[in-house]
Amino acid sequence: MRILVIGGDGYLGWPTAMHFSAAGHEVAVFDSGVKRRWEARLGVRALAPIASLHDRVATWKAVSGRTIHMYVGDVGDRSDIAAALRAFAPDTLIHYGEQPSAPFSMIDADHAIETQANNVLGTLQLAFAMRDLTPDAHLIKLGTMGEYGTPNIDIEEGYLDIEHNGRRDRVAFPKNPGSFYHLSKVHDSNNLMLACRLWGLRVTDLNQGVVYGTDTDETARAPELATSFHYDGWFGTVINRFVAQATAGVPLTVYGEGGQRRAFLNIRDTLQCVGLAAANPAAAGEFRVFNQFTESFSVGEIADRVAAAGRALGLSVSRQTVPNPRVESAKHYYNPKNSALLALGLAPRRLTEDVLKDMLAWAARYARRIDPRVIQPTVDWRLGGGLAVADGARGFASAGSR
Repeated sequence: MRILVIGGDGYLGWPTAMHFSAAGHEVAVFDSGVKRRWEARLGVRALAPIASLHDRVATWKAVSGRTIHMYVGDVGDRSDIAAALRAFAPDTLIHYGEQPSAPFSMIDADHAIETQANNVLGTLQLAFAMRDLTPDAHLIKLGTMGEYGTPNIDIEEGYLDIEHNGRRDRVAFPKNPGSFYHLSKVHDSNNLMLACRLWGLRVTDLNQGVVYGTDTDETARAPELATSFHYDGWFGTVINRFVAQATAGVPLTVYGEGGQRRAFLNIRDTLQCVGLAAANPAAAGEFRVFNQFTESFSVGEIADRVAAAGRALGLSVSRQTVPNPRVESAKHYYNPKNSALLALGLAPRRLTEDVLKDMLAWAARYARRIDPRVIQPTVDWRLGGGLAVADGARGFASAGSR
């Protein structure tokens, strides 16, 4: 395949590009570098040092003998993405090129608008460019399980069969997102569904759970190939954040009662899922949805598992309850389905104690780079700032203070 990875400089995008390149496909990455600029704006950095995209590509060539082509551009600029499509002529596009943080989108009006403009308009520009230049290509779009919210019914994969007033139909599953970031993904889904219906595009929407993990087979081949593991309150997903906190001797910050349940998967399973989707493309005109996760846990359960793994390694791990900055139910029903990828051959990795111990050992190598000041939640979903956290920890920062 000829695979263009949009957002190919990110936590998932860079490992994805190397994974497909190692498997023998022709791969190109497309990225504007904006995620690095957002990190600089907020004063955060990845736990392991991250090489520039140019150095990453050069190092991959040196260790693998294979070339990953590189295009620097903004997916929201149709001339940029069109130039890459003309030059590389991909038959498969993997789209990670979006602002990935719910807290970032809730800082204030500017950040909410920036998130939706980047995500929704960028994806729409991509859809039009595909229609005009690569209409037969397969788009694999990274969505999120957060589009669904936490309904009091089982979460099906994208669609719901209903009966109303004696008539039956199949409709898109109702969405109830909890942030402007998650809402941007809902808009993406609706726009791409229409594009498939109008233009015959082929799209796989991967509604992904919360990703955890430090490395892949390819990132482990050289330090310059490391991916951008984040633990901070903006870009750090919960398991990764807890692992960094346990490593640094900082209490695990459990939001509220810790009963919030979410879907999770290992970064290596992200690569497995995307590979299965690419090898089994959607049909022309088909907008299909796969729920991409392997397990579900409550936040409290995750904290208990990380604490147990840390103690097994001799770490002193404590747990701290902080006011929940998000507007979400403390306890709720949660039963999402994920049969499609399993049917294609997904072999899930489980969140075992050994997996967490490996993550903790990896994080320990970079413990001196952990900045405890950026771990605490900094954005109140209701106000954008001002809510103090427990036990004298740092309060919420205003948008202009970082």
